[in-house]
Amino acid sequence: MVLFGDRPDAWTPYVMKGGNMTLPGNWNYYQVKRNVFHYPFTAKHVRFLPMGWNTENGGKIGVRLEVYGCAYDSYVMHLEGDDMAAYTFPSRFRTLQDHFALNFKTLERDGVLLHSEGEQGDLLTLELKRGRLYLHMSLGSSTVHQTDGLTTMRAGNLLDTQHWHYVTIKRYAREVNFTLDSQTETTILNGEFNYLDLNSKLYVGGVIEKDMPHLPGRPNFRGCLENVFFNGVNIIKMTKYQEPEIQLAKGKNKMHYTCRDLLWKPMTFIGPNNYLQVPGFFRKPRLAVRFKFRTWDYTGLLMFTRFADDLGSLELGLSEGQVNITLFQPGKKRLRFAAGYRLNDGYWHTVDLAAKDNLLSVTIDEDEGSPLKITNPFMVRTGDRYFFGGCPKTNNTGRCVTKLNTFHGCMQQIFVDDEPVDIDIMLQRKWGRYTELLLGTCGITDRCTPNPCEHEGRCIQSWNDFLCVCENTGYKGEVCHTSVYRESCEAYRLNGKYWSGNYTIDPDLSGPLKPFMVYCKMTPFKSWTIIEHNRMEYTKVSGSSVDRPYIGEVHYVNASWDEVTALANTSLYCEQWIDFSCYKSRLLNTPNGRPYSYWIGRNNDSHEYWGGAFPESGKCGCAINHTCTDSKFQCNCDADYRQWYSDKGYLMFRDHLPVRKLVIGDTNRTGSEAQYSLGPLRCHGDRSIWNTIAFTKPTYITFPTFNPGPSADITFHFRTYRSSGVFVENADDHHRNFLRVELNSTNEVIFVFMVGDGIQNISHRSPRPLNDNEWHYVEAEINVKMARLKVDFYPAAIRKFPGQTFVSMTFTQPLLVGAANHTLRPFLGCLRGLRLNGVPVDLEGKVDEEVGIRRNCTGACLNPPIPCRNGGQCIDGYAEYWCDCNNTAFDGFYCHKDIGAYFEAGSWLRYDMRKEPISEDAWWAHYWIDPHWHNYSLGYNDTTDDIEFSFSTVQTPAVLLYISSFYKDYIAVLLKTDGSLALRYRLGLMTYKYQLTYRNLADGYPHFINITRHNRTLRTQVDYMEPWYEVVALEVDARFDSPKSMFLGRVMEVGDIDYEVARHNSPGLQGCISGVRYNIFSPLKVLFRPNVTNPPVATHGYVVESNCGAFTPIHGYVPWEVDPWWTGLFFYYIHDDVTPPWMTLIIGSAAILLFLILYGLYLYLYRYKGSYITNEPKNLESPSSSRPLTEPPTKEKDLTEIQEAAQKG
Repeated sequence: MVLFGDRPDAWTPYVMKGGNMTLPGNWNYYQVKRNVFHYPFTAKHVRFLPMGWNTENGGKIGVRLEVYGCAYDSYVMHLEGDDMAAYTFPSRFRTLQDHFALNFKTLERDGVLLHSEGEQGDLLTLELKRGRLYLHMSLGSSTVHQTDGLTTMRAGNLLDTQHWHYVTIKRYAREVNFTLDSQTETTILNGEFNYLDLNSKLYVGGVIEKDMPHLPGRPNFRGCLENVFFNGVNIIKMTKYQEPEIQLAKGKNKMHYTCRDLLWKPMTFIGPNNYLQVPGFFRKPRLAVRFKFRTWDYTGLLMFTRFADDLGSLELGLSEGQVNITLFQPGKKRLRFAAGYRLNDGYWHTVDLAAKDNLLSVTIDEDEGSPLKITNPFMVRTGDRYFFGGCPKTNNTGRCVTKLNTFHGCMQQIFVDDEPVDIDIMLQRKWGRYTELLLGTCGITDRCTPNPCEHEGRCIQSWNDFLCVCENTGYKGEVCHTSVYRESCEAYRLNGKYWSGNYTIDPDLSGPLKPFMVYCKMTPFKSWTIIEHNRMEYTKVSGSSVDRPYIGEVHYVNASWDEVTALANTSLYCEQWIDFSCYKSRLLNTPNGRPYSYWIGRNNDSHEYWGGAFPESGKCGCAINHTCTDSKFQCNCDADYRQWYSDKGYLMFRDHLPVRKLVIGDTNRTGSEAQYSLGPLRCHGDRSIWNTIAFTKPTYITFPTFNPGPSADITFHFRTYRSSGVFVENADDHHRNFLRVELNSTNEVIFVFMVGDGIQNISHRSPRPLNDNEWHYVEAEINVKMARLKVDFYPAAIRKFPGQTFVSMTFTQPLLVGAANHTLRPFLGCLRGLRLNGVPVDLEGKVDEEVGIRRNCTGACLNPPIPCRNGGQCIDGYAEYWCDCNNTAFDGFYCHKDIGAYFEAGSWLRYDMRKEPISEDAWWAHYWIDPHWHNYSLGYNDTTDDIEFSFSTVQTPAVLLYISSFYKDYIAVLLKTDGSLALRYRLGLMTYKYQLTYRNLADGYPHFINITRHNRTLRTQVDYMEPWYEVVALEVDARFDSPKSMFLGRVMEVGDIDYEVARHNSPGLQGCISGVRYNIFSPLKVLFRPNVTNPPVATHGYVVESNCGAFTPIHGYVPWEVDPWWTGLFFYYIHDDVTPPWMTLIIGSAAILLFLILYGLYLYLYRYKGSYITNEPKNLESPSSSRPLTEPPTKEKDLTEIQEAAQKG
């Protein structure tokens, strides 16, 4: 602990901001602990008091100190309340800026330090009032213009400590900085004047004139003043050297220029086991105790003594701010009485107790007129020990027993048996004992000055801590920082409030603006915010001119101008109806004249256009609609006719609204008259909620430095696929003071800060992944009480701070969004609705596509170079993308690689979707929990089917696909004997038969089939033909109950099979089938790309992977050079694993012979090129079934080769 002062027997503890009086030291022998003082101090004596050290292993106390001082000029003047010094200005005093400074110390709670007045209401007064310092200043008042320029500022508390306090006042025009010690208050003076005009004198220490010993109701100052400067003039120095400009009080020839301190030795009770034991006179028949105390605590033991001869004891305690006197007598009921009121207010209070047989009196604060007297029968014989502040925990020979807490506060001027207690002599002669006391100083601090509770919260304090009461403020939290209301009507609607009515909104949430009530008109897709005002009814105007116009001010209901402006600023759209009716009264004086009337909107800007017209067009709505009464004018009223006309319409440019004033200036002519009305302000939407950007490259954006004050909160939404990245950071130049919120891992968000003593962090782990590309909400808050981090709707993670914590958030660097310390741990993803201390941050204003910042939440999936194919989901990595093929029947980086199979005759594949039917209870439970039709959870969605596959074959008939159920429902796709395609659908008791195509599809080429059903609507498509729709009858059940198994190639179902299906079931499919998918089930993908140990798929016969049934992709083939998975040319060969060697030799020889024949034909035709051209059209051929999905590189042909190929065809 550090104590300082200007004399060796009176000390002032150095109290850090936050109330902490102790400084931590090093915990080993080689490191140096650096403590930075929060504010400078001036002292002649410095005392370092060790509070604790390591005693383990023979540890001893040790310290090394370095103290640097400097020269200091001190001019001191002592005042007794009946003297003062007046400085006479050398000329007329009229200044634009001033600088006042002085130091003072006193034991009094009231007194005037400076005072001066002016003839036009100018005033300067600096005074102490109830231990607080008040500055009253006015630059002039006017009764004509109803201007009151008086402004009062307040700083500090408990200034009657006989310790030096430092005051500085700086003014420039109406701006004033008022500093007391380390606390600075800033304000703008009331009124419209900028100069301070004072009379001839400035009074220092009070005002003493003829017949006026002091200002009315304000006593003069009693104490010491030092270095009183007034615009560079040292008044005490001039007084000391008896300059002619100085005037003293009448009868005073000189002042005292040394500080005559009263010798008082206060003590501070600071520990959990503190007490003071002092001796007393034994067995005296009269007890007398007198002392002063000050504290913030509601309860605590003030004094305890035990009577001699076992006659009982007397306890003096503090309870609920009163002094309780409890008298204990053996064998009798205890006597308890109370005196005083609110004695825990931090001020000095005197307790004077006197007792003798059958009489006890207590006087509080020397109020002799109303002492508390007790006349019950009891006996008094004083004991030899008195305990103040608490009872000893060990070696309690005086049998001090109490149920009260120990007292925390200060005491002084203790008298026992009418004798003053000299602590120094008592301890020197070992007459008393004490524990956990600070002698020679009063270390009380006011934690409620300045008020740490925001938004007019009430501060209640104890010795170690404070508490904020936020009742009826509209805010909540430890320091009343967080608003209990939503920021807009749109926010209420999005949170489930769908009914219209009055709502309280807070557009800047934790910002300085107060909540206010509005009317919210809720609709299914938007919410209108409506605010009424005092100009909604028609107001008549007459007698106004351009030089002396009529000004109609608009006062909005329940809201100030700043609050209404904040609402309009955060809304998506605003409008306000304006109506001007005229009788020989011009409005805008169009087309080229000076406007007679206009309106004033946001930022006090004048606007010379009217409702229904474009901003700053200088027109009325009739000019836009071509409906003006006289086409030569652009407003109806500008025609200046002697009949009533009107110009009206909506003002819709949000940046100009709301309307603040209406100025009307052409109603002073004979017969001129006008009336106007203004509709309520109507706004909808909330820009702060949907203000969204996406980071698609490692980058960051900067905003002005965040200056949060003593509390800070950061809120936003984010979505990403990345596992880490910094959202927001703000720091100072050396990174010794910073805040940072970042995604630390897949499930963890951390809030890292250094705003006091070292780096600290708070972590929030979510039970679900946060990189799932869904929106997640983050709220980080820090104040002197705690740090809180909340993610989504999970319980917040909280780190509480000690009661004497000081939080310093002074940042100098720009606010970084998207990275920390310039692209360190960059964030890739989307941010939405960023607010700092409730104020929205315009993220969209920083959009820059070139550096990787996009508007809205759009990443690489917005315009991918190659989209995901075949229903694959694009997973946005924002800087890159990839395709999720899990719910498709395809593979590959772009879900473009077909997975198919070749079936020999008699082969089949069975895929088991469920092992048991769905119970009715399970179906209903899932229906109510997740009734969305597009959810293909395992078998529960039985009103929607989605089937697609492709095939190629030359053999008929065949069952291409068959889906069975645990009941009699089924789906079958049949290839008939003539090659046509049929669909059989059974739902409930009815079987539906559909002919998908009459073409012969058994032509060896791939063909694509798509069948989709939603409830009773069936859609089918074959190849690229137009889709065909059919509606199932209403009396038929639309549920496909409990899908069981899917068969490919042949049906091997146990039980009865439809006759038509059985007729087409032999010999089975001989050919290829690819890309098979039913809802989310892909049997071929499970077979050839298994991701589980025992996939639910079984095969019989010869089934081998092949893409011979793959259909030509609609978007064309993926070029090999952009396919990350392409490893070279590869073809699937069918049956090469069962072909004998002699067959390979025959096929190879045939291929060589065929090549020689074709080469000879080529040479023959090339020789006679151009001699024969046919006009017959070529046959349209289907693409080859053996062609791979990833095309190999091909050689480009020039124009001549293309023409030659056409002639050969």
